[in-house]
Amino acid sequence: MIPPKHETVERDGTRLHVVRLDTQARPENSGRGSVDGRTLLFLHGWPEYWWTYSPLMERLSARGYDCVAFDLRGFGDSDKHPAGRSAAAGAEVHARDALAVMDDLGLGRLGIVSHDVGAYAAQELARLAPGRLAGLFFFDCPYPGIGPRAGAPDRLKEIWYQSFNQLPWAAEMVGASRDAIRTYIGSMLRHWAGGNPAAFDDETVERFVDNFAKPGNLQGGFNWYVSQGAERLRVLKGEAEPRPPIPVPTCVRWGDRDPILLSAWGDRLGETFTDLDFEPFAGLGHFPHREDPDRSADEIDRFFRARLPG
Repeated sequence: MIPPKHETVERDGTRLHVVRLDTQARPENSGRGSVDGRTLLFLHGWPEYWWTYSPLMERLSARGYDCVAFDLRGFGDSDKHPAGRSAAAGAEVHARDALAVMDDLGLGRLGIVSHDVGAYAAQELARLAPGRLAGLFFFDCPYPGIGPRAGAPDRLKEIWYQSFNQLPWAAEMVGASRDAIRTYIGSMLRHWAGGNPAAFDDETVERFVDNFAKPGNLQGGFNWYVSQGAERLRVLKGEAEPRPPIPVPTCVRWGDRDPILLSAWGDRLGETFTDLDFEPFAGLGHFPHREDPDRSADEIDRFFRARLPG
């Protein structure tokens, strides 16, 4: 297996950690630019970083895809800009960072694979630059049509962390010790995996703990929730501004055991995505890309093979 290539892309003084994997080892892959249009850009969620997609990247690169992932700003080894607690890390910021990665690497029209926070960024990216995208692939996709259902009384026991993560002392409390990070992050990963604890065994959880133990990474991730706080309240009150539909071809595979984003909430996806392929993902939770990377890679390959030339 050829190891992934790590590099840095800078946008307005913010350094973004980028990882690229193409096991085809074609000579033209050694530099920048798209190889043959079969490029996929992966956008991760919380509490994750680029490595969450490593099983998929390995499988898809072996099938001929040029796989690119990056740590969203505030996460992983990307810069923590702005530093400290901030509301300036919303979906448009991450979408414009994705565009900077695409431009810096000279990537042409490509496919997006996203999840959770990355799904918000992907939707914003599709509105900012639809012509740059051959397709959108989402796992367990948060989108406007979920609306106030996410905050129904019987859902409060699941969404409490979205308020906790906005508290000014949340990162200090969770980061008080490695054990505290493991308890908080590990419990989220395992609970949301929807009955598939093998997806987050002890060794895997320790990798995520290593990541969030790095200076600034807890608050960097929490800043997503700080940034979304006001909009989240508007959504829960049913007062969110309508957004224009997205015409980019879209595929959604949604784990039917996801306890935080219920697959039944996919019933209004067609209002946001006008060219939609949606199916529940039987037996999987919030992290299909880690719970069953083989099946996930099959679905991504099936969707993009018909859309990306080469």
